[in-house]
Amino acid sequence: MKILHVCNYYKPHIGGIEQTAEDIVDSLPDHEQKVICFNHEKGTKKDKHGNVEIIRVGSFVKISSQELSFSFGKTLKNAFAEFVPDIIIFHFPNPFEAHYLLKILKKSKCKLIVWYHLDITKQKLLGKLFEGQTNRLLDRADKIVATSPAYADGSPFLAARKEKVVVIPSCIDENRLICGIEENDRAADIRRKFGNKILCFAFGRHVEYKGYRYLIDAAKYLDDNIRIIIGGSGPLTEDLKKQARQYTDKVIFTGRLTDLELKAYLLACDIFCFPSITKNEAFGLALAEAMYFEKPAITFTIPGSGVNYVSLSGVTGIEVPNADSKAYSEAISLLAHDKELRYKYGEAAKNRVEKIFMKANFKINVETLLNSVSD
Repeated sequence: MKILHVCNYYKPHIGGIEQTAEDIVDSLPDHEQKVICFNHEKGTKKDKHGNVEIIRVGSFVKISSQELSFSFGKTLKNAFAEFVPDIIIFHFPNPFEAHYLLKILKKSKCKLIVWYHLDITKQKLLGKLFEGQTNRLLDRADKIVATSPAYADGSPFLAARKEKVVVIPSCIDENRLICGIEENDRAADIRRKFGNKILCFAFGRHVEYKGYRYLIDAAKYLDDNIRIIIGGSGPLTEDLKKQARQYTDKVIFTGRLTDLELKAYLLACDIFCFPSITKNEAFGLALAEAMYFEKPAITFTIPGSGVNYVSLSGVTGIEVPNADSKAYSEAISLLAHDKELRYKYGEAAKNRVEKIFMKANFKINVETLLNSVSD
């Protein structure tokens, strides 16, 4: 079969949706595949990853997290005509690309799979503006993929189309998480640096929905035996550092981390903090990766998000009321002072990941999905 993947970006761009797109491509090595996405620069470029051609369309501006391009429509039309795909896998949300895709699909019987990552929640006006288009896209779809049962039930668009919805959890690739001598040595250095402190680790883009300000606020309730380490960077980094200055001995920022450093911190930490607060966090690949490292997780309750499906409260970690910094600090304190509970949750966390969220399971699910639309 010929499969055309349409997504916002593709590797080496880093992000949860991009990683899922890559995992889908990697799961289908026996099929002819092509990817069309946006470039971060003005010009359109083509390259290859293995046998898969990647068409990166240049854009001239980015508005509300959406790239705009003068040439995308024509490039997509040409790629469609030349490649003649049997199946299109479209990653949602992506309203600009969806506009052109729907125009092409009016004259095609090509099968359409919509990989539905999240509702448009942050840009409410944009979501309302494109509501009709979203409905047309989902009505045209042969199958719609949700990354968790919670999102399948919690999204009004998906709940109205249950007969089309298939749940395929996102996956982690254990090959990306292999730790050798360097990672273990670096982890030992981190432990020595902080002595006998309990280390709470969080990482990701510093944006509002990630909830880092609530994690920092929780620090004021913690005793001196606990340190919060925050990796990554983003538009809110300086504001978060300013907020944290009053807790300078408890909150540490690492900046952007290499893969080696990230794995070292995951090895070294005692507790993984995942303080996201909205459905923009649709799944939480970083959460699943930390669980693979046998780390108990602390999350907020996010109705309709897959976060509380990935980590189960009282099984693999602790879930507390949304945006409640005091409750979050109490969960940290509980795990910090109960070594056996940390180990119990950590062991259950890895077992859950190995049972549900591994790439081998994902590959089987993707192949089953393709068979269901090609019959």
